Amino acid sequence: MLFGKKKRLIERVLVVEDEPLVAFDTEHFLIGEGFHIVGTVNSVTSALAALSEAEAIDLLLVDVHLSDGSGVEVARAARGRGIHVLFVTGHLPEEARALGSGCLSKPYPQRDLLTAIAAIERIIEGAKPPRRLPSSFSLFANPA
Repeated sequence: MLFGKKKRLIERVLVVEDEPLVAFDTEHFLIGEGFHIVGTVNSVTSALAALSEAEAIDLLLVDVHLSDGSGVEVARAARGRGIHVLFVTGHLPEEARALGSGCLSKPYPQRDLLTAIAAIERIIEGAKPPRRLPSSFSLFANPA
């Protein structure tokens, strides 16, 4: 198709967020944008189980501060499986930078989430990152 939409490299997303309203809004928004939500979970335990059970995940969207531990542990497991990690948090520990492809600081506008995912896709493709990124987003350029 000459003028068709470009195929996304990131389609299947696992959302790990323990704030119910944020989790619901994120899931609803991403579905509306054409992403497939593999699951939405609210704890380290549930996230690790989802990572081991899911057939394919392209992106882990993970908060750092969860009710039963740290999203950094979940990110470590995801990276071990070659899954890209986007942290969504108000405070990212320095050691987490090596595990993630980027970090979106809370609170953030939903359009910044799409921009962050698109920037990570560019890194996956081997392209240069976009020149203009939202102030709420840091791109680490760590390939999975």
